[in-house]
This record gives sequence, structure tokens and C-alpha cells, in this order.
Amino acid sequence: MGVGAHLGIRLAEYDRRIRTFIPHYEEMLDSAAALVSSRAALILDLGTGTGALAARCLLVARRARVAGIDSDAEILAIARRRLGARAEFIHGPFETAKLPRADAVVASLALHHVFTQPGKKSLYRRVYRALRPGGILVVADCCPAAEKSLQIAQRRAWIDHMCRTYSRSQARAYLRAWRSEDCYMPLETELRMLASCGFHPEVAWRRGMFAVVAARKSRAW
Repeated sequence: MGVGAHLGIRLAEYDRRIRTFIPHYEEMLDSAAALVSSRAALILDLGTGTGALAARCLLVARRARVAGIDSDAEILAIARRRLGARAEFIHGPFETAKLPRADAVVASLALHHVFTQPGKKSLYRRVYRALRPGGILVVADCCPAAEKSLQIAQRRAWIDHMCRTYSRSQARAYLRAWRSEDCYMPLETELRMLASCGFHPEVAWRRGMFAVVAARKSRAW
């Protein structure tokens, strides 16, 4: 399913509508991009979408190029127009695409499409191998609390954000619809999986259900 169909919107509306869906969206992307080294030469963007995170990364690493991977050809066309000559694109699923050697790997609201822990650990191992020594994986995504009452409160806050634009029933309907393709693993689960794959993960930013995780690869490899 393409991004527009998954979200229930027209793809041309994505950059405007995503802000109505995701609280603190701008702050989250800015926090993620700030973790990329200004000396990075190649930034790999998994599930690049319209290129919103990649564009911010290129403002930080002004000599870098971006390699963007996405399975939605339509949304890649938008990213191509946005990022121009500093980007190249791979059309296909990031779970199986060949990952080029990179100084940083970034992903925004993309990795929650990997449904199982074995599948995500397999992806993290592939990313680890693709990163140069000292490189970083930056993941901005929905990472709820493991404790149930906190998770309920976080979900309520998410719905409250969406209710600034939509009715409460519409907001809940969106979340129900997204369940068919989205799997939000608890933050502590993500950190544990990353560490098991050799990374040194830290929480760089968190607001409610959403977090930015920075996972560094040791310089010894």
C-alpha cells in the first residue's frame, strides 16, 4: 500500500497533513537531523518519504549526499523534486534493499512498518554493517512506554493533538486504520534490540509516544 492510501490522504497533502497527525513533528525532525555529523559524506534515509528529514540533514551536513530508499514511487518523485542533485534514490523496501556504505543512517516514521522483533533486529544488523566506524543510526518514530497506564496516557495525548484538526471519532478511526501496517514497539524494547546488534543507543529526544533514538557504531569496527 502506498503512503497516501495508508494514511487515508492525497499524497500531495502529505507535508501539511502529517503535522496534524504527529505531535511535535517539526521539533522531532529537527532533533533527529541535529544528530548527524556536519562532516558526513553520505546519509542513508530509510523510508525517505517526501524527503523532509533528509532535507534537514543536508542543512547540517552541507557537503553530504543523501541516498533515499522508499517502496512508494510516487512519494520518491516528491523527494526527488525537494532534494535535487544532492540525492539519489532506491525504489524498493528498505528491509531488503542493498544498503550503501554510509556515515549516518536516518529514518523518520518508517521503521514501525517492520512488524516483528526478529525482522527489526535483522534490519538493525544490516544497518550496523553498512555504517562506517563511528557512524550513527538516528530513528525518529512512535515508541510508546512499556507500562500500560503510561501508554494509555500517551495515546490519549496523541488523540488530543489530532483533535485540534479532526473530531475525536475521526482521530480514533485514523489510529485504528493505521494498525494494519504499523507496529509501535516500546522504547525500552527498541533500545534493547539496538544494543543486542552492537549499537550504543541513547534517547536524544522524547515527547509522549514519540522519540528520537541515536545509536552509535563503535569506532573500533
